[in-house]
Amino acid sequence: MNMLHRVEPYVTYGYPNLKSVKELIYKRGHGKLNKQRVALTDNSVVEQALGKYGIICTEDLIHEITTVGPHFKEANNFLWPFKLKAPLGGMKKKRNHYVEGGDAGNRENFINELIRRMN
Repeated sequence: MNMLHRVEPYVTYGYPNLKSVKELIYKRGHGKLNKQRVALTDNSVVEQALGKYGIICTEDLIHEITTVGPHFKEANNFLWPFKLKAPLGGMKKKRNHYVEGGDAGNRENFINELIRRMN
C-alpha cells in the first residue's frame, strides 16, 4: 500500500467490475508466451501458459482475475499490460485528486466509466 500512496498523484486506479475486465481482456488482451507478446485470439495460448494451474480458457482467466483466486499472481503475470487509447473527451484536471474534481487517485467503482472511454 505504501507504494500506491507514492504514485497516487500520478495514476488513477479503482475496482473494475466483471464487465470491464471481460471487455479489456477480449478486446485488448495479450499474454506472455516465451517472453513474447501474444494476442489472446484463442484458448490454446491461455492453456499453453496457464494449463498447469487449471486455467485452460479465456473465461477461466477472467474468473481468476475478477475473483482473485488461488492462482491470481500467475494469471496476472501472464497478462501483458493493456494498451489503451486516450479517453474520449480528454482528462479534466490531471494534477488534482479525483475527490477534488481531478483525475488522479482512487476512483473506486467509477474506474469502469474511464475504462469504457479508453477501450
